Amino acid sequence: MHDHRRLGRELDLFDSDPLIGAGLPFWLPAGAAARREVESYLYELERRNGYQHVYSPALGKRQLYELSGHLANFAGDMFPPMPVGDDELVLRPSMCPHHALIFKARQRSYRELPLRIAELGQMYRQERSGVLGGLSRVRSIALNDSHVFCPPDQASAEVAGVLRLMREAHAALGLRPASFQLSLRGPGKKYGGPDAVWVRAEAMLRDALAAEGIPYAEVAGEAAFYGPKIDVQVLDAAGREWTIATVQIDFHQPERFELSFVDASGAKARPVMVHRSLAGSMERLFGQLIEEHGGAFPVWYAPVQVAVLPIAGARSSFAQEAIAAGLRVEERWDGSLGSRIRAAAKVPYLAVIGAREAADGLVSLRLRDGRQLDPMPGADAIALISAVAANHGHALLP
Repeated sequence: MHDHRRLGRELDLFDSDPLIGAGLPFWLPAGAAARREVESYLYELERRNGYQHVYSPALGKRQLYELSGHLANFAGDMFPPMPVGDDELVLRPSMCPHHALIFKARQRSYRELPLRIAELGQMYRQERSGVLGGLSRVRSIALNDSHVFCPPDQASAEVAGVLRLMREAHAALGLRPASFQLSLRGPGKKYGGPDAVWVRAEAMLRDALAAEGIPYAEVAGEAAFYGPKIDVQVLDAAGREWTIATVQIDFHQPERFELSFVDASGAKARPVMVHRSLAGSMERLFGQLIEEHGGAFPVWYAPVQVAVLPIAGARSSFAQEAIAAGLRVEERWDGSLGSRIRAAAKVPYLAVIGAREAADGLVSLRLRDGRQLDPMPGADAIALISAVAANHGHALLP
């Protein structure tokens, strides 16, 4: 495995600056292009599976996090409140309080449930300087987040559905989970809600894991303060485990926020809140993807999908046509052909265009793995690359 901190900077994917601060990396154009494709993919995957997307502010009043329990249980990981007039505003450490209020914004019927609310939003953690590193642990976090509100008898099925979505997303991204962890309560920590509710939530998670045939290890002391969770673990280049995706069952916050829906009998009932992230934060996700692929990303989210390498000043409209077709293209003129090919080693396709190809409207495609295709019309090369990208796979040919 490669170290993403070194490779990410070598490939101009991300960087940092002391004037911005530790744990606050910025995304360069190449990294931003790859991230945008992944975000779009996750958005569409969620939309097709019944999720409704929202936007919510990254700030909230102190009272919001007192109500949710975050200040009582999580204050050490939160930035201090900021006085604003008569209020104190807090940079949110998670999105669940905001989503609980979105659910509560109007009366809900059992016919609407499960209600799946999703957001790729910003949140903040006051991580200690000593644990910050690259993209794996940061202070400003862009999280692929979702909260599902459902009756208790639907919760296990919802968790199983989330586990299936995780499997699909991880396969497309090229992630290889190392293990699944059932994170439970442990001694020495405070947890919200009565024991009976925790036992029930843990049983729901075990049922979902069994339904999907997923082996797992139980780990005490790793639960969230509001409920148990399933964590998907990956290994980084140093062999350290990180959580890359999670699904959690929460009876505690619906109780604190007094969430309710009208059931089939016309009575008010309390929903369960299923917290879920298919791919975690964009920062940690890309730290892992850079290491997993060595910077040679699958075609569909490669920052540059095709590098155009003209020979001896050959002029061709291929680059403009490929850009117009939606591909991410870069023309490279400087240096010998050999040096340009070596510099583009992480790019999936190299389009070599000499005077003869330019005159005939042809392109010679070289694949990242060393294969070379016969010259073909530019339109055919664009169609080939577009088809591979649209498939969200890992092969270089359809």
